Formats: sequence, structure tokens, C-alpha cells
Amino acid sequence: MTAQLGCIADDFTGGTDLAGMLVKAGMRTVQWIGVPDGPLPEDVDAVVIALKSRTSPAEDAVAESLAALRWLQAAGFQQFYFKYCSTFDSTPRGNIGPVAEALMQALDTDFTIACPAFPANGRTLYKGHLFVGDVLLKESGMRHHPLTPMLDANLVRVLQQQVRRKVGLVDFATVSRGGAAIRERFNALREQGHGFAIVDALSNADLDAIGAACADLPLVTGGSGIALGLPQNFRSRGLLAANAVADALPKTGGLRAVISGSCSVATQRQVDVMRTTFPSFGIDPLRLARGEDLVSAALNWAGGHIAQQPVLIYATATPEAVKQVQGELGVEQAGHLVEHALASIARGLVEAGVGQMIVAGGETSGAVVQALGVKGLRIGPEIDPGVPWTSTLHDDGAQPLALALKSGNFGSEDFFLKAWDKLQ
Repeated sequence: MTAQLGCIADDFTGGTDLAGMLVKAGMRTVQWIGVPDGPLPEDVDAVVIALKSRTSPAEDAVAESLAALRWLQAAGFQQFYFKYCSTFDSTPRGNIGPVAEALMQALDTDFTIACPAFPANGRTLYKGHLFVGDVLLKESGMRHHPLTPMLDANLVRVLQQQVRRKVGLVDFATVSRGGAAIRERFNALREQGHGFAIVDALSNADLDAIGAACADLPLVTGGSGIALGLPQNFRSRGLLAANAVADALPKTGGLRAVISGSCSVATQRQVDVMRTTFPSFGIDPLRLARGEDLVSAALNWAGGHIAQQPVLIYATATPEAVKQVQGELGVEQAGHLVEHALASIARGLVEAGVGQMIVAGGETSGAVVQALGVKGLRIGPEIDPGVPWTSTLHDDGAQPLALALKSGNFGSEDFFLKAWDKLQ
């Protein structure tokens, strides 16, 4: 196998999102949880190394990302992809800019793009401004994000606060003229001393054109949308089969459960829809802080329902409720309590026979896969744009676990209800 695209994602659901897009485009893809300690599998076309670095200190995020890059370079990859959220989750200090610049330096390249656009999920870029649906990023639910509130939709300005290199723009007038025009604009920006280009995109056709223009860039950065346009570059060079089937998973069974820690608007709606049909159990951070054993309570409760139907265990709450909890406990403590509890519950559910699990929220997904000792995932069929089913990779012959790791903002309102059909 020729090593083709090596990817670094700043959280677990983001990694799965990207891997799912690559599979959809015909690339057999494996996602590793953290930097692997073994060799590259032989039957894959792309590898995604998923880190838990989105909200960690910038220096830690840089160090982890460089470690992932070194493994990918040693495995023989020639093009690299740094994946972050389609809502550009970050603060003026990082981590998107610092990680991207560190990767550029390590790869000895002076130019890359930044394009979080994902039109299928309502993330579009116009004149450098990021839209979520019909509203600017700063007017969306992301303005209430507990860790990375996004208060500015101008990504040229947002990224420039995080990097030393100049940030320019490839606007839609250029993108609409196709890949050759985009490449010309890249060259012009480089000549003007720009190291980064925010690239507009309103449709999948735009992503295809941008992907084609990025064929010779050592590093590409963005959301998962750009992944739609990159596989064709390898296919045109004879490095990828024209009609590859990449989403096959081993058969899984067992009981079914949903673990939800995200407090995004989309996940709130998904939780509300599932609660009207299936048994649900809420986790209250304030009760956890008082020392109540909600982990045991949730597992005991689940034992009375899960044999008959899927169950939902959630800490999802409204922005007002989240702010109240953070005000009493602090942001870091509140997040740690919830993540630890949900991860412990997930481990208990698997021990009780759950073989198919949906996890909502990037931080929650990271905590869950770590608690379960998951090292790698094979990527399967898409449930909704950006969210595929996966199965765990084991080197001991153990029965694989089916996992769907959902970014908080992704998925239709009935996501938790319809996801199981994709495993039939």
C-alpha cells in the first residue's frame, strides 16, 4: 500500500467525522485514538490520528500534534491534514493557529489554507465570514459554548490573532472559477507574504475545487468538508481505486445505549426527541459534586430497561443551566465531573453487554474511548453527514464494539433513533 493521506484531528468526534468523509469518498480509513505505538495497517488508504487537544493548553496541543506528525512521516505519508471543528472552535490564544504553524514549520512549508466549511451541515464561508445555517457564527449557539465561545465570524481576523504569519482570503468570486483560479490566488498570496489563506465555500462543488487546488500542498487544514475534494487527487494519480468500497464493518451485536454529554443546540433537540420514546436518565453535575454515586445509580437503572430497548443517559442541558453549574463549580471542574461520570457509565454498560453505543459530544467521546481502552477504529457507513458508525480494532481477537461518536452540533433531530438501522 502507498501511504497517501495522514491526518491529525484535535478531538475524537472530529477525527471520526473526517474519517467518515474519506471513507465516503472511497478511501479505506482507520482512526487511531492518540499516537499509535504499532505499525501502519496494510489495508488502509488513509489514517486519522485523533487527539484530545482542542481545549488543552496550546503548548500541549502543539506537542501532541507534532508527535502525531512524526509517526505519520515515519509511516511514509506525503500529504498531511490538520482537522478542527467546522465552527472553528478556538480562543484568541489557539489552538488552531499555534498547531497549524508548528506543523508548517516541521514540514518546512510556508503556506497552507484554513477552511472549516461543511455545507451539508450548514457551515459555509463567504467573504471570510463563517455562517452556521442562516446566521453568522457569532449569532449561533456557538456564542454560548462553555469552553470556546465564538464571538467573531470573521475568520481572517480570528486566525490572525493566533498566528505570526499573515492571513489572507480566497473569496468566493475566485472559488467559483474553479481549481486553477484558486491555485493562482494561492500563488499570489504567497508572493505577498501570506502564510495562511481562509477559503470561501458555499457548496460541495466548491470543496471539490478547493481540494483539487490543494493537491500539491504538504499541509491542508480545515473541517472535514475539504476531505471530499482530496481523494480524487490520489485517484487521478492511480493511487486509489476508482470504485473502492471502503465502509464495510464487521458484524456487531449486543445491547444498545446512547451517552450524551454535549450541550449543543442540536444535541439538546436529539435528547428531547429520544426522551419521548425511550427510557432516559439524567446526570446532574451538582449532585456529582455533592458526592452522590450517580454512576452506580445510572447503571442500576439501565439494568432494568436495556434488555428491552435502547437507553439514553445524558448530561445535556440548556446554556442557562450550564452557566449556573459552571458558576458554582467552575468550568474545568464541572466538565471533569461530567466526563468522568459518563465515561464510567459507558464502561459499565459495555461490561453489562452493550455492543452498540452512540456517544454525543467531542469531550465526552474522548473520555469514553479512553475509559474503554479503545486504541483504534475502522470507519463504516455514514449515519448523517459527518457521523459514521465505526467498529473498534482489537489485536486480541475480541468481539468489536460498534461506536458512533457524534460531534455535538451534528445530526438530525431523530439521529439517536435512526442510527441503529445503518448497522443492519
